[in-house]
Amino acid sequence: MTLALCMIVKNEEEVLARCLESVKGIFDQIVIVDTGSNDKTAEIAAKYADIFSPFVWDEDFSAARNYSFSLASADYLMWLDADDVLLPDDAAALLQWKNGDDPPADLYFLPYRADCDENGNSSLVYLRERIVRRGMFVWEGAVHEAISPHGNTRTLNIAVTHKKPPSRPSGERNLRILTGQVARGVPLDARGAFYFARELFDHGLYESAAAAFRAFLERDGRFPDKISACRGLAACYRFQGKSDHAVTALTESFRFGPPRAEICCDLGSIFLERGETEKAIGWYSLALALPPDVSDGGFSYPDCNGFLPCIWLCVCFDRLGDKKKAEYYNELAGSYRPHDPTYLHNKQYFQTIFHEGES
Repeated sequence: MTLALCMIVKNEEEVLARCLESVKGIFDQIVIVDTGSNDKTAEIAAKYADIFSPFVWDEDFSAARNYSFSLASADYLMWLDADDVLLPDDAAALLQWKNGDDPPADLYFLPYRADCDENGNSSLVYLRERIVRRGMFVWEGAVHEAISPHGNTRTLNIAVTHKKPPSRPSGERNLRILTGQVARGVPLDARGAFYFARELFDHGLYESAAAAFRAFLERDGRFPDKISACRGLAACYRFQGKSDHAVTALTESFRFGPPRAEICCDLGSIFLERGETEKAIGWYSLALALPPDVSDGGFSYPDCNGFLPCIWLCVCFDRLGDKKKAEYYNELAGSYRPHDPTYLHNKQYFQTIFHEGES
């Protein structure tokens, strides 16, 4: 099999070479489509790309991505954004998979590790459709674009890591595109409606976001997105001071699947804020007992399965006066993130309480 990398870029001089260096030697063909750069992106792309082509931007990411796919001639197509990388182990695994002899599928999902900190810990992991058989798939959606999976699909345990540069602001582009569609009467599909609600929330428009999340929950959509929408709706209510509504929104998620650690942590947080510490302990303990799971394609926040419930259980038991149990959960939190400042601060606190006079 042959494998092409297809990218769309605009003003990516800060990160493009980093991305392409991380995948050097893997792809048989590299296609880069530029949607209007005015920096050194084209100059950098020319050092790596087999095909480099301009594209007239028309507020439609799918159109640009479909154009990049149309220029490729390899058997399979993989896409990356310029601020993505493959870490060395993942790059080696991808090359090994490419050169292997497994029976081919039509579409491959890969884990996407987003929001990585300086130590490489990812606070968000989810599956993305990442490699497809050429000619079988098209991108859909003007923003937050996606490929509808069909045919023979598989998941590869080869992660793409997102490393957004700190100098890059979030901007208004995505919300502008979606708001423009709504204003023109263009119907949003389920994915578009879900991400429209998320964009409204990210821009602090909590009343509008709550209405959009509620509308999404009342229409057809993927269950993992419904669970995320319940979290989003609850967050809107919390910002509006409506904690009872937030609890109702979170428990509504149980209609769409078993409890997730993220939901349990949110519930624990609400009850801890209310001073209902025993209830908070119950939800944080359940979160800690649940294993991380990205198999359903939903958003997974690994800290909610380990570090966060441990830290907050430490706080809960400290408030109840059980310092030994509080220290136990702080040490357990440290096993997940040994350099975290909260863990280290708590460690010093317990050292002062229990161990200062022992030497």
